[in-house]
Amino acid sequence: MTELSIDGGAPVAVRVSGRATWRDYVDLLKPRVMTLVVFTGFVGLVVAPGHLHPVLAATAILCIAVGAGSAGAINMWYDRDIDAVMTRTQARPLPRGLIDPGEALGFGVVLTAAAVGLMGLAVNWAAAALLALASAFYVFVYTMWLKRRTPQNIVIGGAAGAFPPMIGWAAVTGDVSWASLALFAIIFLWTPPHFWALGLYRCGEYAKAGVPMMPVVAGERRTKAQMLLYSALLLPLGLVPYAAGVAGLTYAGGALVLGALFVVCAVRVWREAGAQTGYRAAKQMFGFSIFYLFALFGLMVMDCSQGGLV
Repeated sequence: MTELSIDGGAPVAVRVSGRATWRDYVDLLKPRVMTLVVFTGFVGLVVAPGHLHPVLAATAILCIAVGAGSAGAINMWYDRDIDAVMTRTQARPLPRGLIDPGEALGFGVVLTAAAVGLMGLAVNWAAAALLALASAFYVFVYTMWLKRRTPQNIVIGGAAGAFPPMIGWAAVTGDVSWASLALFAIIFLWTPPHFWALGLYRCGEYAKAGVPMMPVVAGERRTKAQMLLYSALLLPLGLVPYAAGVAGLTYAGGALVLGALFVVCAVRVWREAGAQTGYRAAKQMFGFSIFYLFALFGLMVMDCSQGGLV
């Protein structure tokens, strides 16, 4: 039996059954989130100038995937109390009592160390250092410090999810360049409107769990204004890879269209009546934001001008 509590509130008892399967351990790694992380890391590796042996490239991608998943497992260990009261997260292994919290923590720590060590030994230590920094930022800065304390949790903490293309780039080149920083910046600016769209229609759950998401603390109107601002800034930023010579005209055209559609989604959210429409526009923007990032980075791979692996 283990007890979960939220910010010192009444503890919630959860019986640990110990009947976890391999699928439950996979769920600890947040595989759906990992998919986007791995893809952007792969893109950074592909578009970076230089050459990397396919085996080492596969190793780098594996390390990014395991590093991201293990940080997700530690996040689930720390957030098991609020996960138990949110509908969106109640089916996770820890709230259901399938895995002991200490076991989940150990699982995450061991995998993090293994991913960073393998990246350093097999690929290079610059990429390993960035992977370690991304994991530490997600666990200590976002999960343990920002998430429960400030509505800027997503703005600052979103940096953790922006590291993968830089890690992939460093795996090939051994360094960080202005072009890889541009890929980082795209994801960094994309993260707030992506998560605030989710926060709008899940506002009640975040409030119940005591998580100060922007819609909970600042209200819908201010949140929507911030989403529109970040979406507008993201439009020209999406063209920087073209300006930096990473991708060509096909990418630039696609980035313009995708960026404009992203702004249109933000405008629709701004004009939406919120609860009266069931947050339909916010839900649509959340879904489109995932497509936007996959499509933008996919276009980069299709039209990259200097990548050594293509």
